[in-house]
Amino acid sequence: MIKFNNVTLGYGKEVVLENLNFEIKENEFVGLIGQNGSGKTTILKSITGTLKPLKGEVIKDAKVRLGYVIQRQYLDTIFPFTVEEVVLMGRYKKIGLMKSPTMQDRQKVLETLNLVGIPYLKDKHYRDLSGGQRQRVLIARALVGEPNVLLLDEPTNNLDIKGEEQILKLIDKLYIKLGLTVVLISHTLFTVLNYVDRVIFLKNKELKQYTVDEIFSEEVLSQIYDYPLRIGVIHNKKYIVPEDIYDGDI
Repeated sequence: MIKFNNVTLGYGKEVVLENLNFEIKENEFVGLIGQNGSGKTTILKSITGTLKPLKGEVIKDAKVRLGYVIQRQYLDTIFPFTVEEVVLMGRYKKIGLMKSPTMQDRQKVLETLNLVGIPYLKDKHYRDLSGGQRQRVLIARALVGEPNVLLLDEPTNNLDIKGEEQILKLIDKLYIKLGLTVVLISHTLFTVLNYVDRVIFLKNKELKQYTVDEIFSEEVLSQIYDYPLRIGVIHNKKYIVPEDIYDGDI
């Protein structure tokens, strides 16, 4: 679906990442992991086309239709937009410039709100919602344009444990139900560990790729984080803990 060929990314003369060579295949769930400032969002911008490579090329299949879930803090809450109005923003490309939404567009908004579990919030103001509710609205905004590739930029940022888990389960459900290709950015591997098919890890301007089986190797994890780590299991879900607090009971 998407291929990076010897790509160098940056802003002006500042190089953020270089010599990127990787592919994102159809119906994959990929975790793009790295610390803040490692270049994760820069890669998403290059996929959407808002940032051109300094070198190389980003090749997208002709059938790719992108849906982009921005970080919540980037949507201004000063204006009293309703949930319906926010989701309709994701429909503008189909509606057309200077045209009004049709009944079909509004019906699609309602269908999408149903899909993410919040049809009852349609007429509420976005700024009055909780963090988890806002995240569902932004996912709906990305889906209402009927994409087949969903890009999510830190969708669980600043959510509590319950909210984080609910959003990840929703994304996983949408991935399966809609047959999407998903690229999910996170600054922690722990967040997406039990959901992704593959991990792309950014560190020191370099990119490394791991299959799920490789990631679930304690040796590999310890190399990635430069710290001894162990893997435990609770209710069939895997967790990563520092070796010095691991007691074998999880």
